Amino acid sequence: MMTDSVLEVCNLNIHCPKPKGSCDKQRGLSLLASVNLELKRGKVLGLVGESGSGKSLTCGAILQMLQDRGLDTQGSIKLHGQELNGLRGEKMRRIRGKDIGYIMQNPMNAFTPVYSIGSQFIETLRSHFKISKKEAKIQAHQALEEMNLHHPDQVMKSYPHELSGGMLQRVMIAISMCLRPSILIADEPTTALDAVNQIKVLRELERLKTECGTSVLLVSHDLGVIAQAADEVAVMRKGEIVEYADVHELFDNPRHEYTRMLLQARPGIGQGA
Repeated sequence: MMTDSVLEVCNLNIHCPKPKGSCDKQRGLSLLASVNLELKRGKVLGLVGESGSGKSLTCGAILQMLQDRGLDTQGSIKLHGQELNGLRGEKMRRIRGKDIGYIMQNPMNAFTPVYSIGSQFIETLRSHFKISKKEAKIQAHQALEEMNLHHPDQVMKSYPHELSGGMLQRVMIAISMCLRPSILIADEPTTALDAVNQIKVLRELERLKTECGTSVLLVSHDLGVIAQAADEVAVMRKGEIVEYADVHELFDNPRHEYTRMLLQARPGIGQGA
């Protein structure tokens, strides 16, 4: 049976390990509690909440990147019906990037500082596709041009510290455009960017969704960004989803007190300022 669901997160719970000497029934500190999310094909789901609410932790759980932290992850995370929770090693590495793209909150952390942008771009493409170095270079060059990054040859030769945050964001989106993932997790992609670069990043996310059919999990504390880009919104507070609604419904008729508080904290939301 066909379904519009690309990603289904069901009853996701994350706990810190039990402290030494604790009783057997004690499970440790709860970080996420019964989180349920559904990402539909070609849609943008906004995940909002203040800092520390559990947004990035949810992303880490989807990407299976919490094991090294020793966190206990329980629940179901299905991509096209395939269970991801508990998937390890090479199997999960093949899914990251190709099936699930990831734009990190701090773009500088996405790149190895001692290698050029071009070498990392080319290596990423060749790790997922059976193409020559020359073919990968051509694809990377074209993708950077499509991101409106002037002088792509120079960008390819540059090291991460030589590019601005906005440029690195667009490089990550360019990589995603080449990989055409089923899902793109964009964790605070517009944080610390000026208004011009924010608009550029949001336009490219829209283009990725339209041209590649990619579904986007857009994580942000900025309700202005969510209002522009999202189809549905999940509001997170203290590791729990407190409201889940269509974006227009959420902004026009917020039901939860915390959602109303977030909206009131942003003067001018919904006003044509």
